[in-house]
Amino acid sequence: MSSLLIDQDGPIVRVTLNRPDVRNAFNEEVVAELAAWAENITRTGARVAVLAGAGTAFCAGADLAWMSRMVTYSFEENVRDAAAMAAMFNALDGLPIPLIGRVQGAALGGGSGLAAVCDIVVAADDATFGFTEVKLGILPAVISPFVVQKIGVSAARELFLTGARFPSGRARELGLVHAVAPERDLDQAVDGYVRELLTSAPGAITGAKRLIAAVANRLPSDVADATADTIARQRVSAEGQDGMRAFLEKRKARWTE
Repeated sequence: MSSLLIDQDGPIVRVTLNRPDVRNAFNEEVVAELAAWAENITRTGARVAVLAGAGTAFCAGADLAWMSRMVTYSFEENVRDAAAMAAMFNALDGLPIPLIGRVQGAALGGGSGLAAVCDIVVAADDATFGFTEVKLGILPAVISPFVVQKIGVSAARELFLTGARFPSGRARELGLVHAVAPERDLDQAVDGYVRELLTSAPGAITGAKRLIAAVANRLPSDVADATADTIARQRVSAEGQDGMRAFLEKRKARWTE
């Protein structure tokens, strides 16, 4: 059985971690399948992706059987294993389309890392997050670049060092989560974001994601020329021309029709 369920309906693709018996914990197969899906997304024609977990949890971190194998790995084997996971997170982080995380139950360790690479996260009001690796004598190393970028150094110091679990309300305060709702209303909240994203130009969304990565932590003066070039190129593109003319002519742009 595949570790993922992938269901595409037109421009919307829903990817569900499909290991509910182990609370959708990571193993080598999950890592490989998520990476392969992310790397082939442009072939699907999808404009929005939703990442969810089957059953009672989003993702509870590393699978126990996988961890039992890690204990016997050499340093070189550990490097290869971690590099594969890093490649998966990088592929998800670099998706050219928006990725919405639908989080219920536990999102621990790598599960919180998955939330960090989502562009938008909607969490149940009773969901639990945590960077719990230090409790096991290890580190949240592979996910750290994405998490620190989302929640900042100060919060990372507290949460990486303590390994403490925290609720979805705190995750929202930190910027890891963007909306909180009762679990029964999660799909409605996710669908609201999906509808909003589908009214935006797909090329502009891809460009906006690249823009954020390019200007993050840079001085405005250092990126002024690049940002001017970026907006100029988008304005003269077919998409930009259609979007601006649609606004001026009070009609729908072609990507909404």
